[in-house]
Amino acid sequence: MNDYLLSLILGIVEGITEFLPVSSTAHLRLSEALLHISLSDGYWKMYSIVIQLGAILCLPVYFWSRITKFLSTFPRGESGNRTVLTHPLSLTIVAFVVTAIPAFLLTKIIGKHLEDVVIIGWSLLIGGIVMWIVDAMRAKAEAAGPGAGSSIHTWKMEDMSLGQAIWIGLCQIFSAVFPGTSRSMATIAAGQIAGMSRAAALEFSFFLSMPTMAAATLYTLYKSLRGKGENPIGVSQIDAHGWMVLAIGFVVSFIVAYASVAWFMAWVRKRGFTPFAIYRIVVGILVLVFAAKLA
Repeated sequence: MNDYLLSLILGIVEGITEFLPVSSTAHLRLSEALLHISLSDGYWKMYSIVIQLGAILCLPVYFWSRITKFLSTFPRGESGNRTVLTHPLSLTIVAFVVTAIPAFLLTKIIGKHLEDVVIIGWSLLIGGIVMWIVDAMRAKAEAAGPGAGSSIHTWKMEDMSLGQAIWIGLCQIFSAVFPGTSRSMATIAAGQIAGMSRAAALEFSFFLSMPTMAAATLYTLYKSLRGKGENPIGVSQIDAHGWMVLAIGFVVSFIVAYASVAWFMAWVRKRGFTPFAIYRIVVGILVLVFAAKLA
């Protein structure tokens, strides 16, 4: 297949799946396997990192107005009842640190499991079941809206607590260690379990993904370009054709991810996460069946 077309396809896959709770890592690995891309090739490993960066950059653009509002109201918040530790931006950093330290210490385990199809299949399946159960438990409360006795007590990201941020950060570790879990799924389900509404959990998931994904991808890209880690590739080894393939994937993933985030925010406010849970379960079963045939 033509490399430019290949880059276009992978950019679309990354853009659609990065922020949906279906695991972009799983879909990229499966797409690479189906398209016969060598996972031992240093260039294509770096390509995967570059298109992730393209997707990440859509978030500060999409949430620019929210980010500027948070910055202008720091540390007291828009309602004046926040502190340096409980402002939404602070809670985002707290959750990031809670995830980052254990994830960094477990990098060898993460690297070992990253391409394991069986782990990806089970993570998709189990994550889908968890998401379905959690969303179903909160469905009536979501439909009823804010009120006394509701199991949902945090309807906006601005009202989150420090404990909720720490809990979500801890749950995000699972997505770092077990590919296929989905960072988005882990943080959204964790937020709902902690009493957050779908919209609040989703928005915090997006904000948390900015430092989390940026740190992880930039660190991996740095190691690759500096000739460290597995299958490194230096900038001097990339020709004009290689740079064009990277550029196509980067731009496509940015555009598609932006559209995906906008659509997902509107969808969740009205319908919830059940369709994504069912999709995960179906794909997880198919992946496990495929892995069993290869064994």
